[in-house]
This record gives sequence, structure tokens and C-alpha cells, in this order.
Amino acid sequence: MIQIKEIGEFLICTPEADYMFRPSFENMMRIGEPQEIVQTFADLHSDEITPLIESAAQAYGYVPAWLIEHIRNSTYGKQALMAAMSVMQACSNDDLSLLIGDFRPAKSKGRAFKRRVGQMGDFEIIVIAQSLITHGIIGKSKARQLQRNESGPTTEFNAFEYISAARMHFGISREEAQQLTMTEFQMMLSAKYPPQKGYTKEEYDSATDDYFSNKAKRIEKEKKNKKQAVTGW
Repeated sequence: MIQIKEIGEFLICTPEADYMFRPSFENMMRIGEPQEIVQTFADLHSDEITPLIESAAQAYGYVPAWLIEHIRNSTYGKQALMAAMSVMQACSNDDLSLLIGDFRPAKSKGRAFKRRVGQMGDFEIIVIAQSLITHGIIGKSKARQLQRNESGPTTEFNAFEYISAARMHFGISREEAQQLTMTEFQMMLSAKYPPQKGYTKEEYDSATDDYFSNKAKRIEKEKKNKKQAVTGW
């Protein structure tokens, strides 16, 4: 098997088997309903570990080995871990119980489920799941998005809308469109429709700030000129 990392595919090889993960639109729908997909994304990124990793990456340009070891020994919330396991299973056609473990009915009273640990650590499970779902519903394409096309926060992700859009834009079958990841979809759109002229949201906000800053300076300068004209100083 060959993975294409650029579009979000991930391959894990073990002595027992090789596991391929693809965050396609079809597999995103396996996570649950449109609202459940967004909630799963939120559960994966609302833990205390994610900001720590992002801060380290910004400070060092990479995540230091000592921090990774510290995170591996940390305790993850059950909600984030269950969301991560759900994403990985949705993105694979294989039984992942040996790789990531599973939750089974507990025999003891007072506990509904008992977790059986797999070959992977919690840190690796969560990081891989975060990458998969990001490629699946947000995309990591470097294509510029215009400010007028950007939308605010959403409570659901309707994968079928993107499947239908892919069929319309690229003239492909539903089966082919279902296998696209969001990153791949964005890259195909960028290739077919060259970047439009206009501001991205960041460029628009920056230009707006510069305009009001220059306007304030101009008004202040006019006030000084008028004062000098009246007082002679």
C-alpha cells in the first residue's frame, strides 16, 4: 500500500498487519451525523494537550522529544480519546482493536465499559486522529480563500454537499467523489479555478486596520496644522 500524505492518507505498519487510513468524505460520514462530526472535531481539539503542542511548535519550530515523552505519560480525557478512536476506525476498513484498543462491557458493578489497551499510545492515537479529521472536514490545502467566501463557525459538516459539488465541478461519479478528502477537493478546485483576485480574511482585516490607523494619523496632523495656523506656532 502507498500513502499520499499530501491529501491526508496515513499508513501504519506493524509486524501483524498494515493499516491504511483515508479521511474521505465517505469515511467522515461514518463518524456520525453532520452535528456529531463537528462535535467529534471539537472533542479532539478541546483538550489541554493541543495548545501545548501548538505553543511548542511555534516556539521551537518542532515538538521537542522531552515534551512528547511528558505528553505520552499524561492522562487524557475519556471523551477526547473515544473521539480519536472513533475517527481512526471510521477512516479505516480494518479492525483496529489490536492497534488502538477498544471499549468492552465491564463485568464489575458500577462500570459500564472497560478499556482494552492496544499497541498504540494515547498520544499517537489523538495526534493521528486530529490530522485525519482536519484533512477530512477542513482541509490543509494552501489555496487562498477570499474574505467574501469565508464563513463563520458552523455546528455541522454535511459531507454529501461536498460530494455533490465535486461531481458537478469535476464530472466524476459519486463513488469517486466520496473517496476525496477535503484537502484533495480543495487542491482540485484550486487547479481548475485559478486563485481569484481579492482579499483573504486576514488581508482584509489587515487592510482595514491600516486604513483606520492612517486616517487617525491624518486627522491628528490636520489638527496640528490648524492649531499652528491659528497660534503661529
